[in-house]
Amino acid sequence: MGKLIRLELYNFKSYKGHHTLLFGDSYFTSIIGPNGSGKSNSMDAISFVLGIRSSHLRSSHLRDLVYRGRVLRTSTINGDGSATKPGVNGHTNGDAEIDSEDVPESTQERSDPKSAWVMAVYEDDAGDEQFWKRTITSQGASEYRINNQVVNAQQYNESLEAENILIKARNFLVFQGDVEAIASQSPRDLTRLIEQISGSLEYKDQYQRLKEAQDEALENQNYNLNRRRGMNSEIKQFQEQKREADNYARKADEKNDAIVTHILWKLYHFQRVMEESGAEIQKHHEELKEYRRGVEKYEQNLENARKDQAKVGRDVGKVERSIKRKEKEIEEKENALVPITEKIDIVDKNVKRYSTRIAEIARERDSQSNSVKQSSKQLKVVEKAETQWEGEWRKLAEQEGRELSEADLQEYSRTKEEVHKRTSADQTRVSNLTRQQRADEETVNSLKSKVDTLEWHAQNVADEIGAIGERKETADNHVKQTSNEIESKKKTFNQLTSERLRLAQLRTEKDEKLQEVLTKLLEVEDGRKQNEKEVRLKATVSDMKRIFPGVRGRVSELCKPKQKKYGDAVSTVLGRHFDAVVVDTEGTAKDCIRYLRDQRRGQATFIPLETIQVKAINSNLKGMHRGTRMAIDTIDYDNAVERAMLYACGNAIVCDDLATAKYICYDRGVEAKAVTLDGTVIHKGGLMTGGRGREQARRWEDTEVDNLRRLAEKLRNELAALPEGRRHATEEETLQGELTGLEQRLTFAKEEARAHERNLASKQKELSHARREVAVARPNYEGKSQELQELKANLKELQDDVSHVEDEIFADFCQRLSYDNIRVYEAQQGSLQQEGAQKKLEFKTQKTRLENRLRYEQQQLQETQDRIKVLEDRTRQDEALKTELESQKDSTQNELDIANAEVEQLNQELQGNKANFAKKADKVADQRRELQKRSKNIDNTLKAIAGFEGEAQQNAANRYALLRRCKLEDISIPLTEDSGSLDQLPLNGITQGTLDAMDVDEDPDASTAEPAVVQDYGIEIDFNDLDEDLRENSDSKLDDELQEKINSLEGELTKMAPNMRAIDRLEAVETRVKTTDKDYADSMKRAKRAKDDFQEVKEQRFELFNKAFSHISDQIGPIYRDLTRSTTLPMGGQAYLDIEDSDEPYLEGIKYHAMPPLKRFRDMEHLSGGEKTMAALALLFAVHSYQPSPFFVLDEVDAALDNANVAKIANYIRDHAGPGMQFIVISLKTGLFQASEALVGIYRDQTANSSKALTLDLRKYQ
Repeated sequence: MGKLIRLELYNFKSYKGHHTLLFGDSYFTSIIGPNGSGKSNSMDAISFVLGIRSSHLRSSHLRDLVYRGRVLRTSTINGDGSATKPGVNGHTNGDAEIDSEDVPESTQERSDPKSAWVMAVYEDDAGDEQFWKRTITSQGASEYRINNQVVNAQQYNESLEAENILIKARNFLVFQGDVEAIASQSPRDLTRLIEQISGSLEYKDQYQRLKEAQDEALENQNYNLNRRRGMNSEIKQFQEQKREADNYARKADEKNDAIVTHILWKLYHFQRVMEESGAEIQKHHEELKEYRRGVEKYEQNLENARKDQAKVGRDVGKVERSIKRKEKEIEEKENALVPITEKIDIVDKNVKRYSTRIAEIARERDSQSNSVKQSSKQLKVVEKAETQWEGEWRKLAEQEGRELSEADLQEYSRTKEEVHKRTSADQTRVSNLTRQQRADEETVNSLKSKVDTLEWHAQNVADEIGAIGERKETADNHVKQTSNEIESKKKTFNQLTSERLRLAQLRTEKDEKLQEVLTKLLEVEDGRKQNEKEVRLKATVSDMKRIFPGVRGRVSELCKPKQKKYGDAVSTVLGRHFDAVVVDTEGTAKDCIRYLRDQRRGQATFIPLETIQVKAINSNLKGMHRGTRMAIDTIDYDNAVERAMLYACGNAIVCDDLATAKYICYDRGVEAKAVTLDGTVIHKGGLMTGGRGREQARRWEDTEVDNLRRLAEKLRNELAALPEGRRHATEEETLQGELTGLEQRLTFAKEEARAHERNLASKQKELSHARREVAVARPNYEGKSQELQELKANLKELQDDVSHVEDEIFADFCQRLSYDNIRVYEAQQGSLQQEGAQKKLEFKTQKTRLENRLRYEQQQLQETQDRIKVLEDRTRQDEALKTELESQKDSTQNELDIANAEVEQLNQELQGNKANFAKKADKVADQRRELQKRSKNIDNTLKAIAGFEGEAQQNAANRYALLRRCKLEDISIPLTEDSGSLDQLPLNGITQGTLDAMDVDEDPDASTAEPAVVQDYGIEIDFNDLDEDLRENSDSKLDDELQEKINSLEGELTKMAPNMRAIDRLEAVETRVKTTDKDYADSMKRAKRAKDDFQEVKEQRFELFNKAFSHISDQIGPIYRDLTRSTTLPMGGQAYLDIEDSDEPYLEGIKYHAMPPLKRFRDMEHLSGGEKTMAALALLFAVHSYQPSPFFVLDEVDAALDNANVAKIANYIRDHAGPGMQFIVISLKTGLFQASEALVGIYRDQTANSSKALTLDLRKYQ
């Protein structure tokens, strides 16, 4: 086997540019280097060039494998995109992808390469070099080359597999983490690993598919075999049944002849009685015409009286409808008045509230106006005092002035100059300090005036805040009170609304239910085609139930199918008993028959519960088949009428379908009538009658209709009992109006409260500002006052010094003029000016304060007047609204008065019409009594006619029942040539006539009535085959004899019970047997072919897997022993593989057991980390030994091993490295790489921002 000579990389991951990893002729090469240098990238390069996908190379896309430079955030980036700082870190993707977002995009676009490639140079056994090259193009795709020729991926893989380098099995690579994964893998994972190495995994899908095909073929073969066995047994059974069916057919023909004879005998005598009764009825009808002509006059009088009464009744109804319309209009107008009245009350309350508020604000305005007048008055007083003082001051200045001589003045001036010379410096200072004192005094006075004004303003604002707070509290209380009132009203309103909505919803639901019930009634009544006989029969039974307590009702009314699907079947089972009447005793039945005859109400069949003979139910018929049930079990009924239901249903069986019925009657030979859900009947004798129509089934809907009618009546009563919504609507409208007024009042109150709140906030800000100004002005004032006192003290000292000099110089002058000192003279002349200036300052300060106060009070007065104006505008608007509402109220009230007057007038008219209607009703009653007096002869004749009609109808009904039986049971009777077919006979037909006896008394046109005509449906019986002795004899004994003969034949047929379909089924089964034999032969061929195909794939998969497993199992022990032996433990450890399924090992797991030296057996998960790693490496080396690649690359497999185990791994690799087995190891452990033959050192060139490689041959130093 060959070896890997070198690896060339170009712009791959951290390798920038072209680099070569030289392995040379070394069979044990270690790749070493510090962390982050790019060691693992060299492993990725080997994997990449040998066809491993990028997802296994710590990258998601091929472009991520192309070199991309990276710099740290602290690097300085030049204009050309290069990093100039020497400490630049150049980690690439693959090692440390940090701060990639900090690299400018323009830098990457200028310097990063777009493509990369890796080339492996391989030397084969012949010594020829092969160049395998894989390139990442600029589009991010792979390009493959062999010896510089472009090939596709499949050709590339085939070239590698030719050298036993298997990409799918990865038999040449051990990545970081693979050792730990192998050590912790499950038995099934180990099985899959061996399948990948052996190549048996490629047969897995084919194996599974063929196995499923084999199982399916075997199942089909067994199915056809069972079918053939079952059909052979069916053939034997049907052959026996065919013989029984032939004998049964002969007996059935005899029975049919007897039945036809019996029916012809009955029909003949029924028709004879009907003809005789018809003649008598015709005779009495002629008499009836004569009687009717005598009562026509009274009938006409009665009809005229009825018409007059109806006309007056229409007038009464018309007036009543008019009254209702007017009352509705009155109610609507009264309801319309409620919100108008409420709105007027609300407007009145608002006007009163506005007036009260205007009065309060007016008092506040008057107070503010008085304050303005007082301030103006005080200002005028100050101005007047100032004017008066100025006049007095001028007079005083003239009186206090003293005149000096010219010499004294010259002496004064000369002496003053001398004083000035001696005290010029001090006088200058005094002059300066005096000017400063005056300025400071003005400043202090100004600050004092400002402080006083601010304090007064702050006090005034504080008082206003208190007043506003009280008004705000009052407004808040009003808001709270109004809100509580609104909440209470809303709660009541919501309750009324909820109740109204609940009632409306309840009314709507009941309306919808009523409409739904009425719709169903309409649909049912449209779908049902009730004829007159049904209506009359229901009324007759209802009357009998009312007259005779022992009458229970009709069978169809006393029972009901448990499910709708049983309707047709139960109708068919009941048959002629469907309309039978159930009574308690035989006496009650006779009373009912007598009543029917006397009242001319037709005829009916009665079932007396007391004397009816009921046969016991055959319990064997229950649960015979899951698709069958006893007919008595398909209906609901009261226990009191159970005997009648048992009599009507008998042992009849209801089947789900015709097939089930045939199975029960023909295959099982059950002697019972079977009825399917669609009405098809198989009789005890095996005869079958076709499905029934919907007419009979619809009669079940009578009960449903009655229930729907009762439900509709109940819903109408409930709707009528619901309270009217108008009362709640009126209360709701009243509350709605009150709520509207309260909400408007609440809005005004909230607006007023918000205005007070805004005013209060403004005043508080104003007070805070005033206090801040006072806090700023007072320290300034106090500071200036302190400075002024200090200035005065300094000035006084200087003035004392100057005064001392003046006293010394002016001593003679003052003594001569009798002044204490010169200052007295000067004071006399200057005090007046000083006093005047001081007095002017005081007047100015006082005027300024009063003017400021006046302006503020005038501003407050203007705001108050504006508020009053707003309230007055609102008052005017509400008064205008009130006027409009009162106009609407008066208009509505007038219309209401007019409507009440109209109602009163209509009521008077109604009373008159009702009195007239009563008179007309009395007249109708008188005419009816006159008519009844003259109708006795008609009644007697009608009773006679009714008796003959009843007899004729009884015989017609019996005739129809026999014909109906013939049609249902398919009995063929002889008919004349002109006769219609029995198919024309309706299953729900009745005897009809031109006149209904029940309506004779109420038909005013009965004079034209004709005798009842029997409906024969166009069917004419041919009695030629009936013997003469049978025609002449109508005795009931003959009837019993004919019936006994039929029963005897029926008994014989019942005992036979053959399968009438046996012949047809025998032929069908024989045909199916031929087809089944062919299918069975085909299924045997397919099963054999599927089994052969599956065994072939199974053997191939087993052979490949077993070959690999045997090799690995044989190698695992010695390899693990070599890896774990040492000088102290030369025997090493033990390891072996345990297969769970020896027949098909690839379907189950393979357990790997390893026992380190001097350790007992333990599971793999209980071994230490180093022991697991050694066991996993032993397994890897054993697996690699099967179909080994020419080189084996290990990436830091010694990471979890201590030095001793590392030394063992190094010794093992060194011992096995050689031709045919080249080891390339990436390691950081000294104990491993120092034992290698060559070292490939990987280091990081920070300047070039790239990984680089150096190769060192250690064999020179060993």
